[in-house]
Amino acid sequence: RLVLAASKRTAQRSAEVGSRVARMLRQGAVMRASSRWVTPARRVLSSSAAAGENVKYFQIYRYDPEQNQKPYMATYPIDLDDCGPMVLDALLKIKNEQDPGLTFRRSCREGICGSCAMNINGTNTLACLCYITPPGEAKSAKPIKITPLPHMYVIKDLVPDMTNFYDQYKSIQPWLKTKQAKTDFSVEHLQSKVDRKKLDGMYECILCACCSTSCPSYWWNADTYLGPAVLMQAYRWIEDSRDEFRADRLAQLDDAFKLYRCHTIMNCSKTCPKHLNPGKAVASIKKAIADELH
Repeated sequence: RLVLAASKRTAQRSAEVGSRVARMLRQGAVMRASSRWVTPARRVLSSSAAAGENVKYFQIYRYDPEQNQKPYMATYPIDLDDCGPMVLDALLKIKNEQDPGLTFRRSCREGICGSCAMNINGTNTLACLCYITPPGEAKSAKPIKITPLPHMYVIKDLVPDMTNFYDQYKSIQPWLKTKQAKTDFSVEHLQSKVDRKKLDGMYECILCACCSTSCPSYWWNADTYLGPAVLMQAYRWIEDSRDEFRADRLAQLDDAFKLYRCHTIMNCSKTCPKHLNPGKAVASIKKAIADELH
């Protein structure tokens, strides 16, 4: 009888603890603990995950404009034995299992769309291409720190406002322009293999904005300087042999702020997750302007 009574009391306590955790998850109460903002429910989850041997902690920037609260860093534990190898896998696991309110962009998971661009451990990159533990490297106890792309307005959490970036991209008219309208649509705009090869290293750009938001010149002059991503796309059309407005495109960029705010710092080429070279494209535009317009 004593054993049965003790078992009943244990089961009752477990049920009470479970109901408290569920109630905290629903309320989403935020408390201050160890200089980090965490939910009480997350602290319970943290102690549970900490029992595993392969736990990694993620410090993630949180900001909700609808809440009367300053931005803060929240810490989440992830059992890597039950998670994919990429940072995006961890973010999805956190959103699905710990904090449904965590907000970020993602789409293809293959480094093609550029949606999941963010700053991970101080480097702008794509979460879907960034390993939690890079192959060949030893596991580290340091938490992974994730913030939005730097020097951009934040809509919520890891989602930056890309309006200005896309407006600048639109301003370069990123489409093929010819002097006469095409009437026979059964014939393609042809070009030689040599001319086609000139576009390599530029057409692969996915407009993730990792390069532009790593550029100090773009940080301070984003309203006037086009930035490395947009300038490389501009040069992609300047170099296209099928486009008939090369001189006009160069003249449009011959501006003290649009182009010449670039000081060849080369952060853009260093951080590009597609291993492209925007700095080289910007330098090529400057050279073409000097050779052809002046």
